[in-house]
Amino acid sequence: MPDAHLLTVNFPALLASSIHDMKNSLATVRALIAQLKGTCPEPPAREFEQLEFEANRMNNSLMQLLILYKIDSFSFNLSIDEHAVTDVFNEVIAQQSSLLSLSNIELTSDCSEDLFCYCDMTLIVNALSTLVNNAQRYCRRQILLTASRDNDYMVFCIEDDGPGYPESFISSDAKQTTQIDLATGSTGLGLIFVATIAQMHANGDNRGLIKIDNDSRLGGARFRLYLP
Repeated sequence: MPDAHLLTVNFPALLASSIHDMKNSLATVRALIAQLKGTCPEPPAREFEQLEFEANRMNNSLMQLLILYKIDSFSFNLSIDEHAVTDVFNEVIAQQSSLLSLSNIELTSDCSEDLFCYCDMTLIVNALSTLVNNAQRYCRRQILLTASRDNDYMVFCIEDDGPGYPESFISSDAKQTTQIDLATGSTGLGLIFVATIAQMHANGDNRGLIKIDNDSRLGGARFRLYLP
Protein backbone atom coordinates (compact mmCIF):
# COMPACT_ATOMS: atom_id res chain seq x y z
CA MET A 1 0.00 0.00 0.00
CA PRO A 2 1.49 3.40 -0.96
CA ASP A 3 2.66 5.59 1.88
CA ALA A 4 0.19 8.48 2.08
CA HIS A 5 2.96 10.72 3.37
CA LEU A 6 4.68 10.44 0.00
CA LEU A 7 1.71 11.96 -1.81
CA THR A 8 2.63 15.60 -1.44
CA VAL A 9 0.34 17.51 -3.78
CA ASN A 10 0.12 21.26 -4.16
CA PHE A 11 -3.66 21.33 -4.55
CA PRO A 12 -3.99 25.06 -5.42
CA ALA A 13 -1.42 24.61 -8.21
CA LEU A 14 -3.15 21.41 -9.33
CA LEU A 15 -6.47 23.25 -9.43
CA ALA A 16 -4.97 26.07 -11.51
CA SER A 17 -3.43 23.57 -13.93
CA SER A 18 -6.76 21.73 -14.23
CA ILE A 19 -8.56 25.00 -14.91
CA HIS A 20 -6.10 25.74 -17.74
CA ASP A 21 -6.80 22.30 -19.20
CA MET A 22 -10.57 22.75 -18.93
CA LYS A 23 -10.36 26.19 -20.56
CA ASN A 24 -8.46 24.68 -23.50
CA SER A 25 -11.12 22.00 -23.97
CA LEU A 26 -13.89 24.56 -23.61
CA ALA A 27 -12.24 26.78 -26.22
CA THR A 28 -12.52 23.87 -28.67
CA VAL A 29 -16.19 23.40 -27.76
CA ARG A 30 -16.91 27.11 -28.26
CA ALA A 31 -15.17 27.08 -31.64
CA LEU A 32 -17.26 24.08 -32.74
CA ILE A 33 -20.45 25.80 -31.62
CA ALA A 34 -19.51 28.86 -33.69
CA GLN A 35 -18.81 26.64 -36.73
CA LEU A 36 -22.13 24.84 -36.39
CA LYS A 37 -24.00 28.13 -36.07
CA GLY A 38 -22.34 29.29 -39.28
CA THR A 39 -23.67 26.27 -41.19
CA CYS A 40 -27.29 26.83 -40.15
CA PRO A 41 -29.39 27.92 -43.15
CA GLU A 42 -31.92 29.50 -40.80
CA PRO A 43 -31.35 31.78 -37.80
CA PRO A 44 -29.88 29.73 -34.93
CA ALA A 45 -32.45 28.02 -32.72
CA ARG A 46 -32.96 29.16 -29.14
CA GLU A 47 -31.17 26.01 -27.98
CA PHE A 48 -28.09 27.03 -29.96
CA GLU A 49 -28.05 30.44 -28.31
CA GLN A 50 -28.50 28.86 -24.90
CA LEU A 51 -25.66 26.43 -25.58
CA GLU A 52 -23.36 29.27 -26.61
CA PHE A 53 -24.32 31.30 -23.54
CA GLU A 54 -23.68 28.41 -21.15
CA ALA A 55 -20.29 27.71 -22.75
CA ASN A 56 -19.34 31.37 -22.38
CA ARG A 57 -20.58 31.38 -18.79
CA MET A 58 -18.43 28.35 -17.96
CA ASN A 59 -15.45 30.00 -19.60
CA ASN A 60 -15.99 33.17 -17.54
CA SER A 61 -16.27 31.15 -14.31
CA LEU A 62 -13.05 29.30 -15.08
CA MET A 63 -11.32 32.58 -15.88
CA GLN A 64 -12.53 34.06 -12.59
CA LEU A 65 -11.23 31.04 -10.64
CA LEU A 66 -7.87 31.29 -12.37
CA ILE A 67 -7.56 35.02 -11.70
CA LEU A 68 -8.50 34.53 -8.03
CA TYR A 69 -5.84 31.82 -7.74
CA LYS A 70 -3.22 34.13 -9.27
CA ILE A 71 -4.25 36.96 -6.95
CA ASP A 72 -3.98 34.65 -3.95
CA SER A 73 -0.53 33.49 -5.05
CA PHE A 74 0.63 37.09 -5.71
CA SER A 75 1.19 36.40 -9.42
CA PHE A 76 -1.42 38.69 -10.95
CA ASN A 77 -1.24 42.37 -11.86
CA LEU A 78 -3.98 44.63 -13.15
CA SER A 79 -3.64 46.24 -16.57
CA ILE A 80 -4.81 49.76 -15.73
CA ASP A 81 -5.53 52.31 -18.44
CA GLU A 82 -7.97 55.14 -19.11
CA HIS A 83 -11.21 54.06 -20.74
CA ALA A 84 -14.44 55.72 -21.74
CA VAL A 85 -17.26 54.36 -19.62
CA THR A 86 -19.46 54.16 -22.73
CA ASP A 87 -16.91 51.75 -24.25
CA VAL A 88 -17.14 49.57 -21.14
CA PHE A 89 -20.94 49.49 -21.30
CA ASN A 90 -20.99 48.88 -25.05
CA GLU A 91 -18.78 45.81 -24.59
CA VAL A 92 -21.03 44.45 -21.83
CA ILE A 93 -24.14 44.99 -23.97
CA ALA A 94 -22.47 43.36 -27.00
CA GLN A 95 -21.72 40.27 -24.90
CA GLN A 96 -25.09 40.00 -23.17
CA SER A 97 -27.87 41.43 -25.33
CA SER A 98 -28.43 38.50 -27.72
CA LEU A 99 -29.38 35.99 -25.05
CA LEU A 100 -31.30 38.55 -23.01
CA SER A 101 -33.40 39.34 -26.07
CA LEU A 102 -34.42 35.67 -26.28
CA SER A 103 -35.92 36.05 -22.82
CA ASN A 104 -37.50 39.38 -23.79
CA ILE A 105 -35.26 41.21 -21.33
CA GLU A 106 -34.16 44.71 -22.31
CA LEU A 107 -30.61 45.73 -21.39
CA THR A 108 -29.97 49.46 -21.72
CA SER A 109 -27.36 51.94 -20.58
CA ASP A 110 -27.53 55.58 -19.57
CA CYS A 111 -24.15 57.26 -19.38
CA SER A 112 -22.57 60.56 -20.31
CA GLU A 113 -20.02 60.29 -23.12
CA ASP A 114 -17.54 62.46 -21.23
CA LEU A 115 -17.11 59.97 -18.37
CA PHE A 116 -13.73 58.24 -18.18
CA CYS A 117 -12.19 55.94 -15.62
CA TYR A 118 -8.90 54.19 -14.94
CA CYS A 119 -9.41 50.45 -14.73
CA ASP A 120 -8.54 47.04 -16.08
CA MET A 121 -11.24 47.07 -18.76
CA THR A 122 -11.23 43.32 -19.43
CA LEU A 123 -11.81 42.53 -15.76
CA ILE A 124 -14.41 45.25 -15.24
CA VAL A 125 -16.36 44.10 -18.31
CA ASN A 126 -16.26 40.55 -16.95
CA ALA A 127 -17.39 41.77 -13.53
CA LEU A 128 -20.29 43.79 -14.95
CA SER A 129 -21.30 40.92 -17.22
CA THR A 130 -21.39 38.66 -14.17
CA LEU A 131 -23.70 41.13 -12.43
CA VAL A 132 -25.94 41.36 -15.51
CA ASN A 133 -26.17 37.56 -15.61
CA ASN A 134 -27.24 37.56 -11.98
CA ALA A 135 -29.82 40.30 -12.58
CA GLN A 136 -31.20 38.29 -15.51
CA ARG A 137 -32.15 35.47 -13.15
CA TYR A 138 -34.42 37.70 -11.06
CA CYS A 139 -35.60 40.60 -13.21
CA ARG A 140 -38.88 40.77 -15.06
CA ARG A 141 -38.18 42.74 -18.23
CA GLN A 142 -35.50 45.38 -17.70
CA ILE A 143 -31.86 45.78 -16.67
CA LEU A 144 -30.28 49.23 -16.63
CA LEU A 145 -26.58 50.14 -16.61
CA THR A 146 -25.65 53.62 -15.43
CA ALA A 147 -22.48 55.39 -14.33
CA SER A 148 -21.74 58.61 -12.48
CA ARG A 149 -19.06 60.34 -10.47
CA ASP A 150 -19.28 60.33 -6.68
CA ASN A 151 -16.44 62.42 -5.25
CA ASP A 152 -13.26 60.42 -5.92
CA TYR A 153 -15.06 57.38 -7.32
CA MET A 154 -16.60 56.28 -10.58
CA VAL A 155 -19.77 54.37 -9.74
CA PHE A 156 -21.03 51.62 -12.06
CA CYS A 157 -24.63 50.75 -11.30
CA ILE A 158 -26.68 47.71 -12.33
CA GLU A 159 -30.43 48.01 -11.67
CA ASP A 160 -33.35 45.71 -12.44
CA ASP A 161 -37.13 45.50 -12.11
CA GLY A 162 -37.23 42.26 -10.12
CA PRO A 163 -38.28 41.62 -6.52
CA GLY A 164 -35.03 43.00 -5.10
CA TYR A 165 -32.52 41.52 -2.69
CA PRO A 166 -33.78 39.68 0.40
CA GLU A 167 -33.53 41.83 3.52
CA SER A 168 -31.17 39.31 5.11
CA PHE A 169 -28.81 39.72 2.17
CA ILE A 170 -28.83 43.51 2.38
CA SER A 171 -28.39 43.64 6.15
CA SER A 172 -25.42 41.28 6.09
CA ASP A 173 -21.86 42.48 5.51
CA ALA A 174 -21.08 42.24 1.77
CA LYS A 175 -17.89 40.41 2.71
CA GLN A 176 -19.97 37.72 4.40
CA THR A 177 -22.31 37.06 1.46
CA THR A 178 -20.11 34.43 -0.12
CA GLN A 179 -21.45 31.27 1.48
CA ILE A 180 -21.75 28.18 -0.68
CA ASP A 181 -25.34 26.93 -1.03
CA LEU A 182 -25.28 23.28 -2.08
CA ALA A 183 -29.08 23.20 -2.41
CA THR A 184 -29.13 25.86 -5.12
CA GLY A 185 -25.66 25.34 -6.53
CA SER A 186 -24.72 28.91 -5.67
CA THR A 187 -21.02 29.28 -4.89
CA GLY A 188 -20.84 33.03 -4.53
CA LEU A 189 -17.98 32.99 -7.03
CA GLY A 190 -19.29 35.95 -9.00
CA LEU A 191 -19.65 38.14 -5.91
CA ILE A 192 -16.23 37.11 -4.60
CA PHE A 193 -14.70 37.93 -7.98
CA VAL A 194 -16.39 41.34 -8.32
CA ALA A 195 -15.53 42.35 -4.73
CA THR A 196 -11.91 41.21 -5.12
CA ILE A 197 -11.41 43.02 -8.43
CA ALA A 198 -12.99 46.16 -6.96
CA GLN A 199 -10.60 46.12 -3.99
CA MET A 200 -7.59 45.65 -6.25
CA HIS A 201 -8.34 48.96 -7.96
CA ALA A 202 -6.72 51.62 -5.79
CA ASN A 203 -5.82 55.29 -6.00
CA GLY A 204 -3.91 56.60 -3.01
CA ASP A 205 -5.81 55.58 0.11
CA ASN A 206 -9.01 54.85 -1.83
CA ARG A 207 -9.89 51.31 -2.84
CA GLY A 208 -12.77 49.97 -4.87
CA LEU A 209 -15.82 48.59 -3.11
CA ILE A 210 -19.31 47.26 -3.72
CA LYS A 211 -22.72 48.22 -2.30
CA ILE A 212 -26.16 46.65 -2.67
CA ASP A 213 -29.68 47.90 -1.95
CA ASN A 214 -33.22 47.88 -3.33
CA ASP A 215 -33.27 51.51 -4.42
CA SER A 216 -33.36 50.77 -8.15
CA ARG A 217 -35.28 53.32 -10.19
CA LEU A 218 -36.84 50.27 -11.88
CA GLY A 219 -38.23 49.03 -8.56
CA GLY A 220 -35.88 46.09 -7.94
CA ALA A 221 -32.29 45.46 -6.91
CA ARG A 222 -29.39 47.86 -7.30
CA PHE A 223 -25.74 46.83 -7.31
CA ARG A 224 -23.06 49.53 -7.26
CA LEU A 225 -19.40 49.02 -8.10
CA TYR A 226 -17.15 51.87 -6.92
CA LEU A 227 -13.77 52.39 -8.59
CA PRO A 228 -11.38 55.11 -7.35
